[in-house]
Amino acid sequence: MIPKVMSWKRDTVADLESLITSGETIAVIDIHGVPADSMIEMRKTLRNDMDIRVAKKRLMRLAWANAGQDPETLESLFDGAVQPAIVSTSAKNSFELFTDLKATEAGRAAKPGDVAPHDIVVEKMDTGMGPGPIVGELNSVGIPAKIMGGSVHIQKQTVVLKEGEVFEGDLGMMLGKIGINPIVTGLRLIGTYEEGVIFRPDVLDIDFDAFRSDLIGFAAGAFNVACHVGWFTPETTPTLLAKASSEALAVALEVAHISTTTLPHLLGRAHRAAMGVAGSLDSSALDDELAAMLGAAADAAAATAAVAESTEAAPAEAVEEEEEEEEEAGFGGLGDLFG
Repeated sequence: MIPKVMSWKRDTVADLESLITSGETIAVIDIHGVPADSMIEMRKTLRNDMDIRVAKKRLMRLAWANAGQDPETLESLFDGAVQPAIVSTSAKNSFELFTDLKATEAGRAAKPGDVAPHDIVVEKMDTGMGPGPIVGELNSVGIPAKIMGGSVHIQKQTVVLKEGEVFEGDLGMMLGKIGINPIVTGLRLIGTYEEGVIFRPDVLDIDFDAFRSDLIGFAAGAFNVACHVGWFTPETTPTLLAKASSEALAVALEVAHISTTTLPHLLGRAHRAAMGVAGSLDSSALDDELAAMLGAAADAAAATAAVAESTEAAPAEAVEEEEEEEEEAGFGGLGDLFG
């Protein structure tokens, strides 16, 4: 006799299969330890960008196989998940999905039976708490504490639990009282599957601001190298042409090559040289036009010097005027005092 499959199981498998085949990025997350009310809020927040389905592993495996996917891929994604759920999205790539899921994580105080995710270290510090039973309570769980200057101090850095060890008794509660909440709850990403590639959290955890800064620096360095070696691209061509034009103009001016571009520069240089020679001659050797030009140049130089001197002197004069006004005001005040 063929066992009858419950309709809700068939519906669940069909729903999961549709989810797997429709999404461009598929992920497995671990929802272990997430309170039901928190889970509802997280799903509500993320529903516009992704679909999350919770089901038994056996049903997920059936749906995965029905979707034509490699079973080993799913088993790899399950690795490390206590209570797995499937996520499907076409709006986010693996990196964006990781960032959104990581934002759901938050620390909570450890409870008896929780496993330390890393070494639990209590630093030497002033807890800010006043004297009381807390001192004995901290010491009872292996945290050296005493009263100093009217508050409770942790005397030295202490490793109270090693990674992988289990919390017992009141340790988790006492750590919470001094602000250490080591158990992270949230939609913890186990891995994503996108375009035939599995991505793990350690690969996806990128500081995008630092990454963007590095890319800008690399691009600037590559641009400088390309310009230095004369490598023409759509980006470097304007700069290289401007550089070549500037260098060609300098060479043309050096050899006094006359063109429509160099002529104004050459005439200006010749004029300045002629005026320099004329300035060294006796005035009797100059004609009226040249003498007038030299006089105008001298007047312009004198005017420029006068403006510079007046600009420097103006602040000093203003200070003197202010001091005189203050003195007069002071004498007026004395006169008022004595009638």
